[in-house]
Amino acid sequence: MTFTSKNLLAGAAMLLAALSVGAARAADAPYPAHPLTLVVPYAPGGGVDTVGRIVAQGLGKQLGQPVIVENRAGAGSNIGSSFVVKSPADGYTLLLASPATAVNVSLYKHMPFDPARDLRPVTLVGMAPSVMIVNDKVPAKTLREFIDLARKQPGKLSFGSGGNGTSEHLAGEMLKSMAGVDILHVPYRGGSTVITDLLAGNISAMITNQITAASQVSGGKVRALAVADGKRSPVLPDVPTFAEEGYPDYRVSVWWGVMVPAATPDAVVAKLNDAIRAAIATPEAQQRFSPMGVDVLGQGPKEFGAFLADETIRWAKIVKTSAEQID
Repeated sequence: MTFTSKNLLAGAAMLLAALSVGAARAADAPYPAHPLTLVVPYAPGGGVDTVGRIVAQGLGKQLGQPVIVENRAGAGSNIGSSFVVKSPADGYTLLLASPATAVNVSLYKHMPFDPARDLRPVTLVGMAPSVMIVNDKVPAKTLREFIDLARKQPGKLSFGSGGNGTSEHLAGEMLKSMAGVDILHVPYRGGSTVITDLLAGNISAMITNQITAASQVSGGKVRALAVADGKRSPVLPDVPTFAEEGYPDYRVSVWWGVMVPAATPDAVVAKLNDAIRAAIATPEAQQRFSPMGVDVLGQGPKEFGAFLADETIRWAKIVKTSAEQID
């Protein structure tokens, strides 16, 4: 066969037509037509990752497509969150948001994105109160005793966190401010290292999510002094609240929610919201959340958006009090 310019032009036209038809069919395919990705902006193994995997597994069953968990840690969750912001707004790339989404707005001098502008709330999955735990070598048996000890020995006691500006760090700064005590902050690169040093007695305390606290308390090498909620935890029923120990305004919770790029269509957001709420309401999910003390909420986009706005304002005040800033 002899190829002429006319033949080539005709072939190219046919190819373009075929591609156009294929693209149109793909666009018309019911959502979701292929696997989704849930970005967890932290390293594997932590509380956020654990919740993310429960959500992903249940969501995949509801949608009939696999939901792959992808850990993109770094910069206090900004790396993973930025990846989602820059992803196509088609409902296939999701973000598992947590308190850092609200904290970082006031913590970082140069944010790579604006959560209120660049991300869209889908579902507030749930939350759990934070808990103050101490190494068993610390002589204080209660929060009151710990505060008294800190007043007698300024700068001698310490608390660890997963890094400067994390919610654990700011929770410690909040306690220092409310109690008027000097407790040394020791930042680490990740929560697992904090636990290791707490168990070894290299730091005195940490304020962490209830999931981590409960698992460590059961090991017997740390003690829980107080729960940062208005009521006692069913997971740690013998542990008093901060209010019971004299600090009624001290409340810190870890929460988890699913967000997508801001331009994601309404229909896709609605389908994701329905599927996530159904997934976390199943007996299987409830059985996995219950031992962790997670209060499963399943709030929709509007409620989640209002909650996130309130959290952003609340944490901005705490950041200002701590005078913490990250370039």
